Amino acid sequence: MERFSNLPLEEPASLPTVEFTGLVNSLIILLLVAIAVALVTRWLRIPYVVGLVLAGLAISKQALPESVGLNPDVILNLFLPILIFEAAINTDISRLRSTVKPIALLAGPGVVLSAVITAFLLKYGLGLSWITASAVGVILTITDTVSVIAAFRSVPVPGRLATIVEGESLFNDGIALVLLSIITTIHLQGAFALGESVEQIFIAFVGGGLLGLGLGYLCVGLFRQLDDAFSNILLTVAVSLGTFQIGQALGVSSAIAVVIAGLVIGNLGLRQTSASIQVTLLNFWEYAGFGVNTFIFLFVGLEVQPPILLETLPTALLAIVIYQIGRVCSIYPLLSFLRFIDRPLPLKWQHVLIFGNVKGSLSMALALSLPFTMPGRMQVITLVFSTVLVSLIGQGLSLPWLVKRLQLIKPSSIGQKIETLQLNLIAAKAAQEELQNLLQSGSLPKFLYEELFASYQARIASSERELRDLYNQRITYLSNKFEDRQYLDGLYRRLYLAEKGAINDAIFNGLLPDGIAQSYLQELNEKLLSLKDD
Repeated sequence: MERFSNLPLEEPASLPTVEFTGLVNSLIILLLVAIAVALVTRWLRIPYVVGLVLAGLAISKQALPESVGLNPDVILNLFLPILIFEAAINTDISRLRSTVKPIALLAGPGVVLSAVITAFLLKYGLGLSWITASAVGVILTITDTVSVIAAFRSVPVPGRLATIVEGESLFNDGIALVLLSIITTIHLQGAFALGESVEQIFIAFVGGGLLGLGLGYLCVGLFRQLDDAFSNILLTVAVSLGTFQIGQALGVSSAIAVVIAGLVIGNLGLRQTSASIQVTLLNFWEYAGFGVNTFIFLFVGLEVQPPILLETLPTALLAIVIYQIGRVCSIYPLLSFLRFIDRPLPLKWQHVLIFGNVKGSLSMALALSLPFTMPGRMQVITLVFSTVLVSLIGQGLSLPWLVKRLQLIKPSSIGQKIETLQLNLIAAKAAQEELQNLLQSGSLPKFLYEELFASYQARIASSERELRDLYNQRITYLSNKFEDRQYLDGLYRRLYLAEKGAINDAIFNGLLPDGIAQSYLQELNEKLLSLKDD
């Protein structure tokens, strides 16, 4: 011990600096703000993301370290791959396949047409140069799905509509990034070459798709070798972030590559793992997506100062009107053509697709990433930031009201009967529980308890008998009305998913072995696939 005592004592080389400590403290404060926002928004019944934006708007950015804010490199290289992969890995490819035609129309020609119309109106409405108007037109075609899905959770919507919205967003980002890259190349080179642009688009999409397929199937092969939830989590994180970086290095669409990799892993890779690992993996990505969205929407509010917002409010409102005109001119014509190649979308669904055209953090990050030589760059950044903020607050608050007013799911006759009978069952069983409590406490004579209990039991028996008769109608429901068939299929989908959730929880808690449960889970998956998409 004596020879060690003569060694010089040195301070550790990596003591936390004041700046790092301040950054950690600021992030902790923002997390506490997010918790408070969650409580307040639940009480006020407003979307959580809108509450985050308003909270960020109320916080002075000068009170936080300079490193806390909306960094475009962090958004594009870290947050965007996480959000895209989280959405893709949770997407059921069987439901995506049934809506591939409307998604392809909206995310392909829809984005291009909307960007062209928006750029034209921005050129003559705000006096921007053609190259700048084209860049802003593409930036404002990107839709933030988080706000739309939040509205869908508060009001029942058809599953097919939700799948279309999520699917469009998956590919919308990738196509918009490729278009913006072409516009940036044209600006830097000072010339437009049609052949070169077509070649760039082809390489971006085909290359991105092949890259995603290759890395996705590589991950599926590794899933077969790994039998550990935490190793699989690390693998999926590496694939999601690595695919994006490799795509950028190869000059292909990184966003499309991450989407394809996520779809392959979510629909093929997870089948190679046990149910407990699947639950752990999906829970991790759900938490990751939620955490990323929490910080993103707080940062959106932080980046815009209230005085600047008030000053640019008229221009932001005009920009919202402009990009909504572009959306209208792309949605209605393209979806009217859909009737010739697929099931047409109801007009009310098209209204939701238009009004749900909410902007988000990716638009702000892309505005910050524009070349410094872009004409009017600072004006564009201010315009996009204010437009995103007004869109998130205005459209985010009004979208749930619109969805509710449109009554996208009409109550069916069978559905109303079932809900009434369920009401009787819930009320009668609650009354029986209270009778038992009164009897046990000595507050109710036994003869009166038996009489009242029997009357409620008669109501329960009658309701259960009628419910059984209604459920048995499923054998012959193919000849019934479509809305009744739709309701029953939706009901069975909910029951099958509840069964899957209960089995996965039991496996995760060690109550059931994987071998016994896997065959039953496979039967449930086949039943789910047999149900008609709503």
